[in-house]
Amino acid sequence: MTLATIDWLIIGAFFLISLFIGLMVARQAGRDSSEFFLSGRNMPWWLLGVSMVATTFSADTPNLVTDIVRNHGVAGNWLWWAFLLTGMLTVFVYARLWRRSEVLTDIEFYELRYSGKAAAFLRGFRALYLGVFFNILIMASVSLAAIKIGGIMLGLSALETILIASGVTVLYSMLGGLRGVLITDFFQFVIAMAGSIGAAYVVVNLPQVGGLQGLIHHPDVVPKLNFIPDINHTDAWITLLVLPFAVQWWSVWYPGAEPGGGGYIAQRMLSAKNEEHAVGATFFFNIAHYALRPWPWILIALASVIVFPDLQALTRAFPQMETQVVQNDLAYPAMLTFLPAGLLGMVVASLIAAYMSTISTHLNWGSSYVVNDFYKRFIHPEASEKKLVAVGRWSTLLLMVAAGALALLLSNALQAFNILLQVGAGTGLLFILRWFWWRINPFSELTAMVVSFIVALYFQFGHPALFGASPSSSFQLVTGVAITTLAWLAVTWFTSPSDEATLRAFYQKVHPGGPGWRAFLRKEQAAGRLTDYKEGDWGVPRGILLMVCGTFATYAFLFATGKALYQQWIWAGVFFFLSVVGGYALYKIYRVK
Repeated sequence: MTLATIDWLIIGAFFLISLFIGLMVARQAGRDSSEFFLSGRNMPWWLLGVSMVATTFSADTPNLVTDIVRNHGVAGNWLWWAFLLTGMLTVFVYARLWRRSEVLTDIEFYELRYSGKAAAFLRGFRALYLGVFFNILIMASVSLAAIKIGGIMLGLSALETILIASGVTVLYSMLGGLRGVLITDFFQFVIAMAGSIGAAYVVVNLPQVGGLQGLIHHPDVVPKLNFIPDINHTDAWITLLVLPFAVQWWSVWYPGAEPGGGGYIAQRMLSAKNEEHAVGATFFFNIAHYALRPWPWILIALASVIVFPDLQALTRAFPQMETQVVQNDLAYPAMLTFLPAGLLGMVVASLIAAYMSTISTHLNWGSSYVVNDFYKRFIHPEASEKKLVAVGRWSTLLLMVAAGALALLLSNALQAFNILLQVGAGTGLLFILRWFWWRINPFSELTAMVVSFIVALYFQFGHPALFGASPSSSFQLVTGVAITTLAWLAVTWFTSPSDEATLRAFYQKVHPGGPGWRAFLRKEQAAGRLTDYKEGDWGVPRGILLMVCGTFATYAFLFATGKALYQQWIWAGVFFFLSVVGGYALYKIYRVK
């Protein structure tokens, strides 16, 4: 397809503004590692919240949603909608704990919570495992979406797309640090939302689709409109609804939805002005991510069912695309080829913004692990702040190069999503409990990490003879969770906890409270220590009640929006009323200290 001059001007202006922001804050970002990776711990909730939303608004997310909707209908989105429970738990329980810890990265947490050589090894290994290996896999899946968008909308080869898309991103990420990422994210989020809403409006009103009326009444679309899977289809009901709510949300580690918080979400909380700003940022993020943003993508995905009903239709429409990348997720950029000049440039810029905001965050986050938790901790403890910033900038560049290379080997977004879920299966419960159970130790975490990875490798690449040929993804998830959870629980019971001095210092700094610390607290108080703390002083029950109210209100608003788009006005009103009720209950409970 051909972009008009105005489209190129819009795209060029976007690149220049993003680069200007990086240059504008480069000197301030280069002062020290805390400024480069945490923006001086002085960021307001609204900027941090928007940055979280912008980061999860990656170039592969619309493709992933399109893949899900085309295969499983709107109800298929429970695969990721269920993670709202994790997000709300982070908001009302873990955001304050993270901010109190005052660590530079969530990996530094390991030597705050645990003791000995095992804790040091865990910190160093996780820094490379998450900051390099896992992070590269995530960025590669995002870059794969950029490859498909570049191939369809700009006629670029995979290599050309990677080189162009990553160039400016790496440059402003290296220059501006987290402050540059946050400010650029805000600008990019506005562009991304405007582009996705504008694209949805034009696509739904295409002659082939016939507006909202034509869309929601088309015979190929009607079976895909339900919010809840058909109860008569047992496999779909279990896979799309039961497992995500019963198992997945608390048991699976996934970037941006880590049980107990972590990764770049923790990085944003750690850079907040105070605990209240950390809570506000994560709360705004969850509302915007789950309730405000999905419907433009869903509408385009549903419209694609009419215009490109199968993979053969996509292949015929885009013969220049390589065979392995012609999957259902290709339908999203395919639908964008119908946009008019001007809007097309804005949408291309919005997709570039989505890509850049995600990649820049992951580059800064991954680099913070490499610098703070590996290089500074194990290679050069006496390194100057100037040296640490320099290493951070070089590691940013190398991470991007590796991610771009891996992107050339992947085929579709859902493939990477499933791999990430399986690798993290069974580790989530540990991340939830490690704050509140003193017995958990570094060997617990090492076991969970190693066992979940081995199980994931077996299911992805091994011979499944033990379980029968080609076990389903649901079976793989439940099996991975069960094996991993039993393994780390057993190791926890048969190994010693961290030393008392470390546990005492952690309790004093973070004050987690709860029954999981009761035995330790009683022992300490019997020895005349930690006498200022009370056993019953524990905010988690209230936090869980707030989590339930927040989740209820957010889901109700999500459904209200959907029912309005389906033009089912009575149901839209009912769900909107329920959302208001949930929000009011949340407000009243939160104000009670």
